[in-house]
Amino acid sequence: MTANDAEATNNNRVTGELLDVVVVGGSQAGLAMAWHLARQNLRFVVLDAGPELGDTWRSRWDSLTLFTPTQYDALPGMAFPGPADTYPGKDAVADYLKAYAAALDLPVRLNARVTRLGKTAEGFEIRTQDEELRAREVVVATGPFQVPFTPAAAQRLDDPVTQLHSAGYRNPQTLPPGPVLVVGGGNSGFQIAEELAATRQVDLSIATRAPILPQRLAGKDLFWWLTRLGLMRVTGGSRLGRRLRTRPDFVIGSSSRRLKAAGVRFRPAVASADGRTVRFADGTSLDAEVVIWATGYRPDYSWIHIPGLARDGQVIHRRGVTEVPGLYFLGLPWQHSRGSALLGFVHHDAAYLADRIAARHQIGDLPGPHIQAGRAAHGAGAPGIRS
Repeated sequence: MTANDAEATNNNRVTGELLDVVVVGGSQAGLAMAWHLARQNLRFVVLDAGPELGDTWRSRWDSLTLFTPTQYDALPGMAFPGPADTYPGKDAVADYLKAYAAALDLPVRLNARVTRLGKTAEGFEIRTQDEELRAREVVVATGPFQVPFTPAAAQRLDDPVTQLHSAGYRNPQTLPPGPVLVVGGGNSGFQIAEELAATRQVDLSIATRAPILPQRLAGKDLFWWLTRLGLMRVTGGSRLGRRLRTRPDFVIGSSSRRLKAAGVRFRPAVASADGRTVRFADGTSLDAEVVIWATGYRPDYSWIHIPGLARDGQVIHRRGVTEVPGLYFLGLPWQHSRGSALLGFVHHDAAYLADRIAARHQIGDLPGPHIQAGRAAHGAGAPGIRS
């Protein structure tokens, strides 16, 4: 079953068939993984919770654009369309992911949210709403942006205060009129604050100031410099990587000076809230009408029923390889390097994991008898599984 016909039906079943690999998540990490698995001639399927590929991207705010230009946004085997040094919007990314799976004939199943992942004697059992699958190995490629996080202060604001997480923000027209407090000093907070400042008063609360980098330097895009200086390959365990990981992530292409010129008032961290009043760490306060919490996400692995996999909500792994034989993660921030969670760079980690998976199959380091890949490559490349 390919991405082309997955949209029309999800009635196919593979219950009882032991697959080589199941990939959970069909965004950029999962599709990059699929490309590499196809080249290893493994029998696999990609499970995606959405009704179409790229659905998570389409659900973000309307004006969202990447801070990586097109030449740094490609997955393996297919260039990202568009002129160099242009910055795709979120719908362009969604369209690319959908076209990528179709052009490369990757075995994607849509509307297939995984509700349980458990260990078995022969590998793993994967349950969705509609079926159970068995696989020798599993790659969890659901990414870092799973559950929107809002601080406790949000619960202490009265109902008349309009509150939403940046995950639910779409555009200024969907908000009630009046001033807005944006909480969060990352890329999302800066971009949303700047967009709203064109039509209303905006306050931007920042707990920890992140380094702000310009989009272009000396006529070249920032990522031209980062790649040529080797900074995108900096590993999390290196001296520089350890320093970078302790700091807030870069804010790219925004400008405090530009926001101030637009009338945005900068505030320190939110200390508390009560009724309609938000109090800040410097002792000042603000009567809020609309609050947008651009305060990030938390991982959710409650559907994984394998003991000892995570500590304090963080997966225990080494370059995506967990201590559970046959279970891998892909697309995590700093999984191996600075670029591990980025669209055009995740394929490096995918290649590494695919080689590890293939090596286990070749040396027979798997429970039970190994079943070789069942079909020759089809069309543009993926053997996968076909219904």
